[in-house]
Amino acid sequence: MASKNKNLAELLDANGDVLLSNLDNINVYDVDTSSTGQFTLAKGTTAQRPGTSYTGAQRYNTDLGVMEYYNGTDWFKISAQLATLNTVTGNIIAGIGSDLTLAGEGFLTANLVVNFTQVSDGIDVDVTVTPTSDTAATVTVPSSVYSNVTAGNVVTVNVTNSDGSTSAGVSKTSIAAPSGGTVTTSGDYRIHTFTSSGTFTNTISSLEVEYLVIAGGGSGGDGTAGGGGGAGGYRSSIGSESSGGGGSTESTLTLTTGNKTVTVGAGGNAPTGSSSTVGNSGSNSVFDTITATGGGGGGAEGDPTYNHNGKSGGSGGGGCFLGSGGSGTSNQGYAGGNGATSGSNWFGGGGGGASAVGAAGNTSTGSGGDGGDGIASSATGSSVTRAGGGGGASQGNGNTSGAGGSGGGGAGADDDSGSGDINGVDATVNTGSGGGGGPNNTGNRAGNGGSGIVIVRYDTTAL
Repeated sequence: MASKNKNLAELLDANGDVLLSNLDNINVYDVDTSSTGQFTLAKGTTAQRPGTSYTGAQRYNTDLGVMEYYNGTDWFKISAQLATLNTVTGNIIAGIGSDLTLAGEGFLTANLVVNFTQVSDGIDVDVTVTPTSDTAATVTVPSSVYSNVTAGNVVTVNVTNSDGSTSAGVSKTSIAAPSGGTVTTSGDYRIHTFTSSGTFTNTISSLEVEYLVIAGGGSGGDGTAGGGGGAGGYRSSIGSESSGGGGSTESTLTLTTGNKTVTVGAGGNAPTGSSSTVGNSGSNSVFDTITATGGGGGGAEGDPTYNHNGKSGGSGGGGCFLGSGGSGTSNQGYAGGNGATSGSNWFGGGGGGASAVGAAGNTSTGSGGDGGDGIASSATGSSVTRAGGGGGASQGNGNTSGAGGSGGGGAGADDDSGSGDINGVDATVNTGSGGGGGPNNTGNRAGNGGSGIVIVRYDTTAL
């Protein structure tokens, strides 16, 4: 026994701890100990596991953070790997689905259960995901959470790994969804449509949005084959859709949080009280840093300032029978058409549209010029054409007025035989289209321009 005790003493270091390195040549069997110290096993990474191991061998795996043993074929855990959740990145948004990125340790390779708890809202929901690595995972916030959570309430998120270890919770304060305008959805997009001025309230940091901003259209010119009103400027960053005037798709906007003023431009009102007055231009539409220019009014006979010419704008107004069309704004719209005359027959030019120049008055066919066509957009989920130019008026027996451009442009007045004056047709509201040119009768008028529109949308899968 003395020899045995001597051998055991040789196993201890100065602190009384067992040195396994001294066990190689000493047989140790059942030995009781009253030590309050520790028995230290070998430790190392997974890659450092011994090449040749004995059945029942034990070690601490520093990669996994667990004890493991060798069963003669492979290494297995003795204890569960502990799950740790350090951070949760992303937003829980009341009313909108979103993705969260989880970072921590011990997620393992499969069947990570993510729990969402909010007591006052009655939320206790589990979602099982496959981690992207032992330290990272992504989870989509389920409808049972975002549809029931109250903005401003704190949601606790924790994880349980496939070893059954549950992490401490991380708190996430839920936020309200962005608001403003009429809110609809189409596919993955949430859409805010403004048909009148208002406020877009953004609650999400660095929110990337697409937009369609159309200004108010110009009215037709009032008097003797007035020109059609030009469409309001057309600016778009929707998908691969083009902007007006042949412009390419604009870049998306990245918004800070807070209120963003939205201005929906009014259409130009047709002149009243007298004939031979140039049309009124539409008003600008604005969203954040994006401004679309109001459409130009149509030309009229006898106006001393514009001398029969249409006004310039987002798209230009058409000229009266002796006038030229106004110019459009680069990447927003096209010019108006020129007026024309042949003897006692007079023809106004069509207003410019977002996708085409307004047609000139045509003496060969005896008609006012057609308004330029608008552009079709699927910003709200279905295709809608907007921002057409107004048609030019005609004067003279047997002649016809110009048609409004596609997208809501108003047709021009038709003075057949000089006694049948009719009004120019109003453009369709919230299309930014131009009104039709007016006749030479003070009892009638040109068409009003259509009001504009602002549409803002964002992909909810990117939130």
